[in-house]
Amino acid sequence: MTTNLAVDAAGLSFQNPVLLASGTAGYGRELAGVMNLDRLGGLVTKAVSVEPRHGNPAPRVAEFPGGMLNAIGLANPGLDAVRSDALPWLAAHLHEARVLVNVVGNAIEDFVTVVSGLTGTAGFHAFELNVSCPNVKCGGLEFGADRQVLAELVAAVRRATQKPVFVKLSPTLPNIAETAKAAVDAGADGITVVNTIPGLLIDVESRKPALGFGTGGVSGPAILPIGVLATYRVAQAVSVPIIGVGGVARPADVVQYLLAGASLVAVGTAALKNPRVPEQLVRGLAQWCERQGIGSLKEIVGSMQL
Repeated sequence: MTTNLAVDAAGLSFQNPVLLASGTAGYGRELAGVMNLDRLGGLVTKAVSVEPRHGNPAPRVAEFPGGMLNAIGLANPGLDAVRSDALPWLAAHLHEARVLVNVVGNAIEDFVTVVSGLTGTAGFHAFELNVSCPNVKCGGLEFGADRQVLAELVAAVRRATQKPVFVKLSPTLPNIAETAKAAVDAGADGITVVNTIPGLLIDVESRKPALGFGTGGVSGPAILPIGVLATYRVAQAVSVPIIGVGGVARPADVVQYLLAGASLVAVGTAALKNPRVPEQLVRGLAQWCERQGIGSLKEIVGSMQL
């Protein structure tokens, strides 16, 4: 039996569920020489802000046995450069893979400016809102930490575009399911879970943080069960598509996210370590489904029983 790996999510058709996670795929061009992007379901771009961001001081990445700690600082060339350079390249080079643009900002108006500024430009298909950013108008609290503010943000973006909008949530939220519901009620077409978890690594020789910024975000194998649990909880609360992300390195990890309720699964840290991993995940998923006699991924999404 040949399994149909195609996925329909938020009005978009993906040839398979494997995506490259935001922050690990650049804007596509950076990885074009080491992997065939068009064999994947798609990619989520690096963050886009209104103005260019230089990011945090080096070192920005530190490894540990369970994965990686990073503090990039959302470095990116800004709206104008992405619109004039990155998206035209994607439009010219990607034909099968779907592209989601990750959006960041310090105020609701920033998100709206980026979304409005890119809507109508070729080269991408949907937006992913990084609501783990600090809201400067609310004293630095993350947008996702206040459901009312999150709803206002999503509603404002919804008015600014007809493209699908995914909202990426932090695993540190006290009730991630209710936060996801607030985002969907405000107009989100999908939810991405999870973002990285705050962490700290110390250089024992210098007795200083291993990263130039100090703290950073934990990614890699250590957060796999956290992402799978968040996916399950969100899937019980909302009926929109979910992008599961966190700790994916093996085909079985992809299957776990699908069983928990994800329609799409994003890989990040593992692809940085080995650019062949994303395509291996697609092949491995197909082989697992064929061994199980699965004709379509619809048969397994959300099928885990507690």
